[in-house]
Amino acid sequence: MHGPNPANPHPMEGFPQVCFIKNVVKSPNIIVGDYTYYDDPEDSENFERNVLYHYPFIGDKLVIGKFCAIARGVKFIMNGANHKLSGVSTYPFQIFGNGWEKVMPEPSELPYKGDTVIGHDVWIGYDALIMPGVQIGNGAIVSSRSVVVSNVPPYTVVGGNPARPIKQRFTPEQVETLQTIAWWDWPVEEITRHLPLIVAGDVEALRSSSATCR
Repeated sequence: MHGPNPANPHPMEGFPQVCFIKNVVKSPNIIVGDYTYYDDPEDSENFERNVLYHYPFIGDKLVIGKFCAIARGVKFIMNGANHKLSGVSTYPFQIFGNGWEKVMPEPSELPYKGDTVIGHDVWIGYDALIMPGVQIGNGAIVSSRSVVVSNVPPYTVVGGNPARPIKQRFTPEQVETLQTIAWWDWPVEEITRHLPLIVAGDVEALRSSSATCR
C-alpha cells in the first residue's frame, strides 16, 4: 500500500469536509505541502477564504508544510491587515480617495512581519488565529481558539490568547532527533512501511529504523 493519493482533493470517500489543500489553492503566494488537509463541512475546498488581508502587491507568503491537520475556522491574518502606526491616527484615510489619497503611506511606513511559515506535521485546532509573520515549528500543536502572535518552537503545544507554551511533546534531544529524521520527506512507500513507529512514541526506535529511508 502506498497511502492515499495526494492528488485527490478529497481523500476520504464520502467525507467531502476533508480536503487536501494543495490541490485547490489558487494563490501563488500560498504554498502547501502534500497531505496537508483542511477539515470543514462548509466548503472545505475554499480554504483561501481563511487567509485574510492577503494582497498580491504586498508579496508576503503563507507557507504550510506536509502532513499538517488544519481544523475548521482556522484563520491566517496576513500583513495587508496592518495600518500605519507612526501617526497620530491609524485610520486608513487614503483608501477612500477624494483627496484623501494624498496621505497614502509608503510601504516602508507600514508594519511588515514577513512570511507566515507553518512547519511539517503541525496540528492547528478549531478557530485558531495565526498572526502575520508567525513561524510554527515542525510537530507543534496549536490548541483550539488560540491567538498565535509569536513563533512556536518545534514539538511544542501552545494555547490561549496570546498563545503560550503548555507543554513540550518531547525532550530537546528527542526533538533534535526528530528534526534530523524528517520522516515527512521520506518516500510515501517508506512512510507506509514505518507507520507503526511514526504514530508511536518511541523516538529511538524510529531513529534506528530510519537509516533505510535515507
